[in-house]
Amino acid sequence: MDYIAFCRQFYATTGIPTVLYQEGVLRYAALSELLGLEPQDSWPVYDPDRNPEFAAINPDLEYGHVRLEGRGVDLFLGPVFTAPVTEKLLHEYFEETKTPPAYQEAVAELIYGIPINSHARFVRLLLLLHLVFNGKEAKVEDFYAEDERNEASRGQRLTETAIDAKENEESRSSYAFEKELYHHIQQGDPKRLQRFLERTREFPSEGKLAHTPLRQAKNTLIGLASKVCVLAAIPGGLDAERAYQLSDLYTLECEQMQTIEDVHRLQYVMLMDFCARCGAAKLPKGVSAEIYRCMTYIQSHTNMPIGVEDVAEEIHRSGSYLMRRFKAELGMSVGDYITKCKLSEACDLLVYGERSLAEISAYLGYSSQSYFQNVFKKQFGLTPMQYRKQNRKAN
Repeated sequence: MDYIAFCRQFYATTGIPTVLYQEGVLRYAALSELLGLEPQDSWPVYDPDRNPEFAAINPDLEYGHVRLEGRGVDLFLGPVFTAPVTEKLLHEYFEETKTPPAYQEAVAELIYGIPINSHARFVRLLLLLHLVFNGKEAKVEDFYAEDERNEASRGQRLTETAIDAKENEESRSSYAFEKELYHHIQQGDPKRLQRFLERTREFPSEGKLAHTPLRQAKNTLIGLASKVCVLAAIPGGLDAERAYQLSDLYTLECEQMQTIEDVHRLQYVMLMDFCARCGAAKLPKGVSAEIYRCMTYIQSHTNMPIGVEDVAEEIHRSGSYLMRRFKAELGMSVGDYITKCKLSEACDLLVYGERSLAEISAYLGYSSQSYFQNVFKKQFGLTPMQYRKQNRKAN
């Protein structure tokens, strides 16, 4: 196949720029061709954690990657914008791609011509390309799956099996479920939300909202979109206008679904999308995409004994470089941020779960329960049990 010809046709059809690598060598870049420039080698090509995959500079600016297996070909899509392009968003793009000032006006003109795509639609497009080129059908959930190291670590904790079984057997009221759901979205940690949804497995049954199962599923999603917007996303820091726009977009997209399974997939993507945006809204100003990726990595590995070198490996940098940049941008060390994220998850486990202190400390990778208790009390001025009792009463 002439892959360059495919890239040209794909861009002409969808309006989404493409970048092509063969055997790790840059062969084609749509935007560079339109500007009459040599392709700029700015993509790190390495074995992906999963195929296909996507990444985001922020929730409104995304990229996708599909590896054509056995052919040494990597296809990158993007940028893809899930919201109208603003000056701020354009500036972030220029900074990330290191666009020379002399070309920024011409690039901006091309960027404004890229059609807006919802996060859910972009994910489905990557799944389609993976199916066409690799003959494999992936699921939406695969984009949010934990990596193998994380899964192996979880598997070693025998207590988790018993705990999950117990929690799955518990009868949860709709109120309790929604309360915890909105809490996780508001906190802006997609990995924690994912674990909650996996543990719950299915939503509490709704009252009858329609005469057919498909209409029932659609009405449930539409109602959930409105509640997530008002009760989680806006309190979580997402701009109110943007939150309502997203709610409307997911409602419109839901109406186009033809099967219950498609509605359920869209519902899952919607919750993860709102959650990620709440997390991005909490970022301090001046945080680079590189450090944001490190923050996300740490947040999703709170149950592992990670250190500076593990985080540095995630962005293919040295530990000294990471420590310097992390301190400069966030005003705290990598180790302090790891502790902050672990204790944040500990708070959720204490308030919303039934794990014992020994199980929580083991789950979060502390060497002993007493050490966990000391770290927790130093941070909050309360023992873990005092925190549990106080916050459960408040809730």
